[in-house]
Amino acid sequence: MKAFYTVDDVQRILGVKRAKAYKIIRSLNAEMEDEGYKVIKGRVNKSKFDDRYMYKGKKRNGVI
Repeated sequence: MKAFYTVDDVQRILGVKRAKAYKIIRSLNAEMEDEGYKVIKGRVNKSKFDDRYMYKGKKRNGVI
């Protein structure tokens, strides 16, 4: 199991161009650095990415 997504992964998952994928990675990595984590340029932590960009459907009053 991969711990990091590459720019190609981000492009494929979100359906964005390469430049936008790099911008997303830089933004998430900046957040990680602010939280005190070390980051790898050009890669983004999978769990951080999933937390920010994946829909997790929370039920509210029986509606997703």
